[in-house]
Amino acid sequence: MTSSDITRLIAALERTEAVLIGAGSGLSAAAGLTYSGARFERLFGDFIAHYGLTDMYTAGFYPFPTATERWAYWSRHVLANRYDQPDLTVYQQLLDLVSEREYFVITTNVDHAFETTGFRPDRIFATQGDYGRFQCSVPCRQETWANEEAVRAMVAAQVNCRIPTSLIPVCPWCGQEAMMHLRIDGRFVQDNEWYAAARRYEEFVGRYGNGRILLLELGIGGNTPSIIKYPFWQLTASNPNAIFATLDLHPAVPEAIAERTIAIGGDIATTIDTLTQASQ
Repeated sequence: MTSSDITRLIAALERTEAVLIGAGSGLSAAAGLTYSGARFERLFGDFIAHYGLTDMYTAGFYPFPTATERWAYWSRHVLANRYDQPDLTVYQQLLDLVSEREYFVITTNVDHAFETTGFRPDRIFATQGDYGRFQCSVPCRQETWANEEAVRAMVAAQVNCRIPTSLIPVCPWCGQEAMMHLRIDGRFVQDNEWYAAARRYEEFVGRYGNGRILLLELGIGGNTPSIIKYPFWQLTASNPNAIFATLDLHPAVPEAIAERTIAIGGDIATTIDTLTQASQ
């Protein structure tokens, strides 16, 4: 990170008509929602000892022998990353930077951190789901439902990495076991709100995509580049008035748009804090 990069990005923020934010797991990790290391060990010491789990990401795919064990893990995972979140200063500072501009967020994160910190719900498209929702595991219909009460009950009642059988969540329509509303396989439910958010995203791009727009990529890795990274590059390449900015530990800069790219490497939280201080 250099002072010239910060100056360029602040100038881009000041002159832009709209900011399109694309956010991945690197942003939430910078905010403290880390899935490995000390936080994981503190929250899941018993699961680590019992199953040999190494981090929260791979634990999400662990073949727990029973539903009572699987939901004991998932309820604690959701409580930690959706309902009992740490201080999300990075998100709050980001909101301060864009709140007086037209903005929209497209994110692969499922932790709800944007809404938690005050970003407008009608300006967020969470493409991969929401920790705060359940769906039918069949699924019998394209519907989701809120899960906070069920999650807290499961966490409170679990013993020896298990919950009571009576607390296993089930679909309110067909009675089959529920599952997390996460895009992990072909059963992912795209409900009415998902489609409404997708339309709002498309409308935002249609309204501002050919003007002075800043495409701000935050913590996007290489797992699903077709959702945010590649579309942002393509939009920048097709619009000479667009600026592409990427904040990541190791940002990627495509040659075709290098002259209109601001790439800032290093810790995202430090970069956003520096931007906040410099813009005041």
